[in-house]
Amino acid sequence: MAAYKDLVGQKITVVTSNPPEPKTGQMWYNSAAGKLRGLGILEAWSSASPTGRSSQGGYYGSIGTSTSSLALVGSPGNSSPLQTEEWNGTGWSASDNMAPYSGISGNMTPQGGSSGTVTSALYAGGEMYTGNTRAKAQEYDGSSWTSITDMPQNTGYNVGIGTASNTSIMVGGYNESYAFINATVDWSGSSWTAGGALGTARWAGSGGGTETAAWFSGGKTGSYPGTSTTATENYNGSSWSTGDALNTARWLSGGTGPQTSAMVIGQRPSPGPGRGGNTEVYNGTAWAETADLATARVQFAGTGGTSAGSFVGGGSVPPSTAATEEFTSSTNAITAAAWASGGSGNTARYGAGGAGIQTAALAIGGESPRTGKTESYDGTSWTEVGDLGTARNQLASVGTQTAALAFGGEVPGPSAVNESWDGTSWSEVNDLNNAIRDSRAFGSQTAAVNVAGFGPPGSSTYKTATETWDGSSWSNAPNSLPTATSQHRAFGTSTAGVVCGGLNPPYFTDTAATYEWNGSSWTSGGNLSEAKAQMYDGMGTQTDGLISGGMSASPDGSSPVKFTATEGYDGTSWSTRPSMALARQSGAGLGTNSSASAGLAAFGYSTTAVTNTEEFTGETTSANIADFTTS
Repeated sequence: MAAYKDLVGQKITVVTSNPPEPKTGQMWYNSAAGKLRGLGILEAWSSASPTGRSSQGGYYGSIGTSTSSLALVGSPGNSSPLQTEEWNGTGWSASDNMAPYSGISGNMTPQGGSSGTVTSALYAGGEMYTGNTRAKAQEYDGSSWTSITDMPQNTGYNVGIGTASNTSIMVGGYNESYAFINATVDWSGSSWTAGGALGTARWAGSGGGTETAAWFSGGKTGSYPGTSTTATENYNGSSWSTGDALNTARWLSGGTGPQTSAMVIGQRPSPGPGRGGNTEVYNGTAWAETADLATARVQFAGTGGTSAGSFVGGGSVPPSTAATEEFTSSTNAITAAAWASGGSGNTARYGAGGAGIQTAALAIGGESPRTGKTESYDGTSWTEVGDLGTARNQLASVGTQTAALAFGGEVPGPSAVNESWDGTSWSEVNDLNNAIRDSRAFGSQTAAVNVAGFGPPGSSTYKTATETWDGSSWSNAPNSLPTATSQHRAFGTSTAGVVCGGLNPPYFTDTAATYEWNGSSWTSGGNLSEAKAQMYDGMGTQTDGLISGGMSASPDGSSPVKFTATEGYDGTSWSTRPSMALARQSGAGLGTNSSASAGLAAFGYSTTAVTNTEEFTGETTSANIADFTTS
């Protein structure tokens, strides 16, 4: 056996503390702890961002890899088309829905087979809630779904396997008479052809790989409803052969990975009701138990390039769940992004401005009643500091805890007042050119941009005006926001800013629109997942931003729906992040130099004005240092 020095090129060193960034394969003796240490492999599921449409629950198909995938979300009662959401490795965003079929009652159904990638996907089969099944099929090109030739037979609970829409197979399932199917059909991009038959007909199994190197495991065999099985079969492009059996019989599981690095996730036990989180991995020789899902479930979106890079989203617990989990096998421990409670403020309020960063923030003004109170946050607690000269709510603000601006707002009626903060007190400086309330801004105390809002002649007249601040005075920018908007949110710098959401005329018309500012003009960006207004002030940059909470209202302004949802922006599109604990709107967020991985949502309105603070921490990784022994 080779010595450690011969393998890694150095002896085991003696240290009194662990190295800050150990390398894979490195070992050391920590004399203070009396331990031989190195990096250990950690296999675990960790929580990630929830689905964007949590109410839709289970009945998923899934396509792609752990960093680029589609989830196909069914709806109870087959009342709407299969909705499509895209996973980018961090969060979910809405994509194009499948098209309904002309002349057929109902729409494309869940519980079919899915395969391919986010730019070349295939979905076929599925079950009607009347008990009938479908032969219908559609292809996805990265932006829209198109109907293609029907499969040769009606099939439900079939499994799709393949690397693109035109290199995919559909396997197993049952037909409209509940007879189990052993057929394999191959889609070439223009027609379906018969492939090799499974050795055992079954439905609700799981599979993965490619059309010429596939595997199919579990499911139910016999006669309907059948008996769950541990059997695995492997496919070479023309015929199926017996493979290594699973350790646990299961059905309605998720499957992912190639023949030599496969994973089967979750199960519906048989006999008996319930859900299981049991996970097995395959190395080309045998299946082995690994870490269980944190949330046991079935009928979920589950996919990944290999067993070491898999994820699941949604599914049936029951009831349905929005939870997403990622599987890792690495020397790093991953802590998922999350919100946590922070210190409570002193004066309950909403419609306040915000500035600073998570550990050095300001909450400025607000209501109800209207106030000029300012509070300072140190990462633990809020302290009252100097009041605004002009008490107001629905104001805009930018800057840091020691150098901020607060402008506009309601006094009552729209205001043009602009005040500067030096870390101790507020003083009025040159005012806005346009009296405005419910505008939003990005930038700093020396270079800021104020955008749209409500202004004269009426207190609820929507505006498009853009004003820029150069450190001493405001100027009307020649290019206004493309759409009159109010109660939107903003983040970024004076030369790279973002505004999103808000209300458009007529009154209380929610929007999902996003616009980007380059220092002189506006362009359209990706839409929010849902139309909403009054979110918490945006945090981060134009290419890494964050918004949370907010509300959506009926056209007359009654019955507002408040959100806990959080979304992140990457400069092109929005995707979900973990949600806040308290559904609320119109509170204080952060300023220009804030980070999307260290957010803050303070105060606001839930069923009344609140003092609550929540702190957001993005996903982190750290070395998994393990102790080793020779016995």
